[in-house]
Amino acid sequence: MNKLFHMPAGVRRTALTDSGKFFLLAGLVVWLLTLGTQGMGYHWQWYRVPRYLFTTAGGVWKAGPLLQGLGTTLEISLLSLLCTLIIGLTAALFRLSDSFTARALARSYLELIRNTPLLIQIFFVYFVVSPVLDIGAFASAVLALSLFEGAYAAEILRAGIVSLHRGQWEAAHSLGLGVFDTYRDVILPQAVRRVLPPLAGQGISLIKDSSLVSTIAIYDLTMQGQKIVAETFLAFEIWFTVAAIYLVITFSLSFAVRALENRMNGLPIRGAGGIA
Repeated sequence: MNKLFHMPAGVRRTALTDSGKFFLLAGLVVWLLTLGTQGMGYHWQWYRVPRYLFTTAGGVWKAGPLLQGLGTTLEISLLSLLCTLIIGLTAALFRLSDSFTARALARSYLELIRNTPLLIQIFFVYFVVSPVLDIGAFASAVLALSLFEGAYAAEILRAGIVSLHRGQWEAAHSLGLGVFDTYRDVILPQAVRRVLPPLAGQGISLIKDSSLVSTIAIYDLTMQGQKIVAETFLAFEIWFTVAAIYLVITFSLSFAVRALENRMNGLPIRGAGGIA
């Protein structure tokens, strides 16, 4: 609160106005939901939700099915994100290569992945590729998500690389650096700084897209939510809880990336609602 009062008057007024609009909109949504559920004769049973998040027996804390599903979602997302960066960087370098074969392979991969739905790709990897490679549902989910997100990450990284001035390449070559050293020491550090926000957005999309792996019987957060709803009929409470968990994860990632971006640019780290 002290920071708010030390802001310039115009900035403080804008922050208060935006906050007021947010709470007004949130109140309107809650009011509409209340009216809708009353018209349906629905009775909220939020008191039943905590048991699906965690339980305590004899002073021992135990994760409930939703938190167990969240652990699976995070595991799949982290592994997929790592593979996405590797695949995306490789495809981007292939697109910029002097080799016609490398460029053709990268272009074919990008057009195939970006022009087909993720759900179809998950089914294809699970039902067609996994029996050939002898991998399970978990590895199939990671592979499908990595290939899908990697195509978009490749274009983001390529855009960051080509946005650098030609003089960067010329300076590196004048110092006697080879192609590998030029990318590693000169080009990629600058390109990553420029494309960090869109890469973060792709990472957030990956977390949300991971909910589709529930279609191949992986008990992630979404699948656990479906199972609980089928058993308890707590449709609104459970799905709102699942949505809130996804929101907390993605919002935290957005804030962490903003802090990293500000640190890389030498700017002070402000709150998520501050001036970037």
